[in-house]
Amino acid sequence: MKLNGAQIVCESLLQEGVNVIFGFPGGKVIGLYDTIAKYPALQFVLVRHEQGAAHAADGYARATDKVGVCMATSGPGATNLVTGIANAYMDSVPMVAFTGQVPRADIGKDAFQEIDITGITLPITKHNYLVREASSLAETIKEAFYIAKTGRPGPVLIDIPQDVFVEQTEFHYPARVNLPGYKPTTEGHPSQIKKAAKLISEAERPVVVAGRGIHIAKAHEELKNLAEAAQLPVVTTLLGVSAFPQSHVLSYGMGGMHGMGYANKAVDAADLVIAIGMRFDDRFTGKVSSFAPHAKVIHIDIDPAEIGKNIRVDVPIVGDVKKVLKALQKVLEPKQHVAWLNQLDEWRHTYPCEVRECASVLPQYVMCELCNVTKGDALIVTGVGQHQMWAAQHYIYNKADTFISSGGLGTMGFGLPAAMGVKVGRPDETVWCIDGDGSFQMTLHELATIVQEKLNLKIAIMNNGYLGMVRQWQDLFFGKRYVATPLTGPDFVKIAEAYGMNGIRVTRPEDVRPAIERAMAHDGPFLVDFIVEPEENVYPMVPPGASIAEFLVAPKKEALTWSRRSTP
Repeated sequence: MKLNGAQIVCESLLQEGVNVIFGFPGGKVIGLYDTIAKYPALQFVLVRHEQGAAHAADGYARATDKVGVCMATSGPGATNLVTGIANAYMDSVPMVAFTGQVPRADIGKDAFQEIDITGITLPITKHNYLVREASSLAETIKEAFYIAKTGRPGPVLIDIPQDVFVEQTEFHYPARVNLPGYKPTTEGHPSQIKKAAKLISEAERPVVVAGRGIHIAKAHEELKNLAEAAQLPVVTTLLGVSAFPQSHVLSYGMGGMHGMGYANKAVDAADLVIAIGMRFDDRFTGKVSSFAPHAKVIHIDIDPAEIGKNIRVDVPIVGDVKKVLKALQKVLEPKQHVAWLNQLDEWRHTYPCEVRECASVLPQYVMCELCNVTKGDALIVTGVGQHQMWAAQHYIYNKADTFISSGGLGTMGFGLPAAMGVKVGRPDETVWCIDGDGSFQMTLHELATIVQEKLNLKIAIMNNGYLGMVRQWQDLFFGKRYVATPLTGPDFVKIAEAYGMNGIRVTRPEDVRPAIERAMAHDGPFLVDFIVEPEENVYPMVPPGASIAEFLVAPKKEALTWSRRSTP
């Protein structure tokens, strides 16, 4: 049958199982939007800024294991997607972004709102396309979704000239793709798996470091089985948080720049590091030359480009994490590491994760109370900054894949639109957006989208009146010269009410739990503005240029004396 380009896009999306699109219209895509309106199976979420569309598609993809879809017009619409596309690329999130382009005859002539978006996004996409004929649309979309979700996931961009949307052609959606040069390795090499098993059996002080690859591969059970079979302590990266149940006896929390002190001590003292689905980025390794100085390294990752890129590897295994862990457990010998685990528990006692007593509201205390009220049964989505670290440190994540944040790009403003996408993808689950007053102000306009879509999303702002993470660096390393970090902001409760959302401000510790309970009981979106201690710092902290074993702890005046919290 003959269809025009806009109809082919919609039909192709349905073939790929897409039912939600995040976007913002414009002149070069108006024909596509007119067509989308005739497809009731395609839910369209109108954001207030294209960056919000990309972040929402990102959050939706992480929460559903589907490919997130976002759309924008040409020129500024397309460039406004760039930050969100880059964020998805750094964090390996499957996404397909559609952009409009000027008519084919105008390309290269500096037409109104013309931009070379394929050139701009070349370094931050797995692949991108400029579609010049309607006849190639279906095949292009099929390829784009396949590339986005296979191997190491990532974003793909499809740029479509305005006149291609109206051009008619025969529509046949291909059953399969033909990409002979693209063949991701999913099965780990048997001899490498045997070598890894041998190293594990010989190790006296092994440590597993689990990253986001566990979430991508849905290998949570395989990780748990492996850890229990060989009594392997498990440390996670920031994006690996919630890959392993934190109440498990073998869980030693998050490592890295703001990781637990005992987690960093474990990695530093290990004689074997088993890195699974992580890329040894600088925020985890600290000073590379001092990283795990006594350890041999097993690195399991689906992307061969990551292995050996930053850290010398003794046994590289390229493959799908889930399949590799299953194969590894089959040849693994059971073992115990009583003395090693006792040492780790001693370090856990020496460097506890607790909260000091304080007359004002501490953000760590807010996270502890949030965990208690929700019983650990919520999806936590954060922006970027101090609040992000406190959320990673002080909420207990026992459910798989319940912590969603911006890792590689560290994108302030990610939290609110990403949480919106998470809630669209998992409407029946409790979703909390944890944000800072700086990060929140970058994308707070998406409150309007949340209200319009009637999303029952809960929002907690850690409002300290600073760009807190930068201020912390100024405090510790720049003589307390607070340049461009004191931050004014609006009355967030009034802002929420102006958008049609309920809200409340909290200034006293005794009001923290009641406010959270009130938000949870409210049937609809709810914002809580926590006025927290202005100059509270995140500890532990690895200083720049130091090894992860050289972390700073809270000064004595900030002694950790308050019991952490009850375990959900």
